[in-house]
Amino acid sequence: MQATDTGAMTMPPFPIRKECPPGACDCDRELLLDDPQADLRILRLTKEEEKRLLERIEAIATYSELMRVGQRLQEQLGVSIRIAPGPNEVRTVRGFQIELSQRPGLCRKTRQAVPAAVRRCLERHPEIAFAILNAHDLFAEQ
Repeated sequence: MQATDTGAMTMPPFPIRKECPPGACDCDRELLLDDPQADLRILRLTKEEEKRLLERIEAIATYSELMRVGQRLQEQLGVSIRIAPGPNEVRTVRGFQIELSQRPGLCRKTRQAVPAAVRRCLERHPEIAFAILNAHDLFAEQ
């Protein structure tokens, strides 16, 4: 990286995701690199690692596995995933609200690709969708 007007950019000691083309993303990667106190874990998600993550999500076979992957996302990248029934009736997996928490360094494409992979997983394993519905039942503890 090159120096900026405010000083040198922080280069983490691990491979980081390449920057998106100008205007193609709203990830604010540069702001993250300019802040010496920033949590840079999200930058570990290179395109190759993202591809592996998406394959892993699509291969999930149980609700507990899905919850474990969500916990690992939080621990390793500092990103939380929220999966909940939508405000209207859920008849298909399209009725679920699936979103990654937005944070600096998280690419727009990743914020779209991960929920799409979860939907494909739910389509293949409807029992996981039923478990999510049961977890968000009217009388469930939240």
